[in-house]
Amino acid sequence: MENTENICTDLIPIQAKANTIPLPPPLPKSAITSHFQKSRVSSESLERGYSCVSTATRDLWDGLFDEAYGADVYIHTDHGGIVYAHAYILGMTSPVLKGMLKQSKKSGRKRSISIHGVPPDAVKVFIRYLYSCRYEKEEMEEFVLPLLMLSHVYVVPQLKRECERQLGRGLLTLENVVDVFQLALLCDAPRLSLLCHRMILKNFKAVSSSEAWQAMQQSHPVLEKELLGSVVDEDNRQKKRVKKMNERKIYLELFEAMETLVHICRDGCRTIGPHDKDFKVNQPPCKYAACKGLELLIRHFAGCKLRAPGGCTQCKRMWQLLELHSHLCADSNLCRVPLCRNFKDRSKKQGRKDEVKWKLLVKKILWTKGVARTPFFLTTETI
Repeated sequence: MENTENICTDLIPIQAKANTIPLPPPLPKSAITSHFQKSRVSSESLERGYSCVSTATRDLWDGLFDEAYGADVYIHTDHGGIVYAHAYILGMTSPVLKGMLKQSKKSGRKRSISIHGVPPDAVKVFIRYLYSCRYEKEEMEEFVLPLLMLSHVYVVPQLKRECERQLGRGLLTLENVVDVFQLALLCDAPRLSLLCHRMILKNFKAVSSSEAWQAMQQSHPVLEKELLGSVVDEDNRQKKRVKKMNERKIYLELFEAMETLVHICRDGCRTIGPHDKDFKVNQPPCKYAACKGLELLIRHFAGCKLRAPGGCTQCKRMWQLLELHSHLCADSNLCRVPLCRNFKDRSKKQGRKDEVKWKLLVKKILWTKGVARTPFFLTTETI
């Protein structure tokens, strides 16, 4: 005890000394503000996705392009346009442009190359991107297709990915999807071509009436034929999916009807059930959705004068349910469903074709419900 008290006594002055250590001075407000502003600017630039470099660096390279300071390359475009650039930047950002510059003719210290087949402004946006990895939103919306083609031809993968991303985020429309699809095939852009293909199949009626589709009919009839084949295949697949969904719904309803039939014949429900069942006045709601309909069917079956199979549509349905139950029932000797054993004995005398038909139906019902075997339809009181 004395040692413990001594230790505690020794700790008191140490803690007191620790409390007397001065706190570090706060950071200047300007430093905190500039730090958060920098982080906010960088995060905003990343969210916009227009630039991969800082604002200062971007402005510096943009200024170099806009002012053409020390430019040593003339890029000739359609309609007599000229874009000034720097050979070392073009060569470092595009291996194709690098090869063109090596083969170009010199005029003093100047070199000259040509980029034709796209709007002159699109060439300017493309070259500007090589400087600062930057573009304006309006420029991308207007020249996304020429930029995609230029980025593929001159091997600028960053710009190519950005064009694909922007098309996938809203620039792909019903009016341009046919043109984009053809360009995606030419530019080896599989993901973009898949997006276009899906949009064409989903909106085929609207797309097939567009001017782009009519132009494709004249220029690429083979591609049109392939797309029409894809539409037919997709339509067939859709029909198969609908058919399977409807079949699944029917099998689930049959399974529920079998459960409800066992429930009524074993436990009773509301005012119908085994002859030795005592019905309570206030019964809880039945958990089987098909119970009410099956109860009405059983009452009709019990009182119908045309009960023979084929004589009454409702009675015929009841006969089929009873026979289906017999094929699902695990033990007809213990079963309380009417005529279960009779149908069991009758099934042994059926032909091979009928036997296969019933077995296939039972298999599909159990498979749809996820049941591997039939003992779920035992109707003894122990279940």
